[in-house]
Amino acid sequence: MRPFLLLASRAEDEAADDEYAAFLRLTGLAEHELRRVRMEAGPLPELHLDDYSGVLLGGGPYNSSDPPEEKSAAQRRVEAELQPLLDEVVARDLPFLGACYGIGTLGVHQGGVVDRTYGEPVSCVPIVLTSAGQADPVLDGVPEVFDALVGHKEACRVLPPSAALLATSAACPVQMFRIGQNVYATQFHPELDVAGVVTRARVYQHAGYFPPAELEELIARLRTAVVSEPGRVLANFVARYA
Repeated sequence: MRPFLLLASRAEDEAADDEYAAFLRLTGLAEHELRRVRMEAGPLPELHLDDYSGVLLGGGPYNSSDPPEEKSAAQRRVEAELQPLLDEVVARDLPFLGACYGIGTLGVHQGGVVDRTYGEPVSCVPIVLTSAGQADPVLDGVPEVFDALVGHKEACRVLPPSAALLATSAACPVQMFRIGQNVYATQFHPELDVAGVVTRARVYQHAGYFPPAELEELIARLRTAVVSEPGRVLANFVARYA
């Protein structure tokens, strides 16, 4: 089996390593089967997508819709490097799954509108599959309504014209879509469980997702969540394309 590729952008080691561990656990892949590239750390190495079974793009603090002058030099570089990669992924309809930042990046790339209209606080919310989502193999076995963890400042307000909407929610209309047959993006975090979101809340306490003084209150609320289904998305993706 060819390995999968995880493109990560979290500069904080604790969050980055926890994210990688979550992807490994939920996909069932070993480390040699999931190559991680930390894009924020330096220029993207030369990648040949035929060497990989599929590409995963993790979340992070970058916002696609921020004005260019407000983006860090690292973010501007990462976005410039992702552009030709997404060009190839979409043109060839290669297996791809972007989570959170991934939906913003792919949404903009495909002509959708991404802005701060439908940002969601760090929380557990009910996700509802559309009829297309219920029929999609990457969502096989996922209930029509399930709870998932979210926390994002921006979201896709207008679906890309070529996209099939797979999942939605009351506060954020675009929670998952597909381009072509094999290119996916989610707004919710398929890799996150309660322990993972608590780790991220602590790491990003001062990143503007919530008032820093409310950290412990937020963690107490998060610990009551029951999140069992989103990981199926990753397991199904890997099973389908391995």
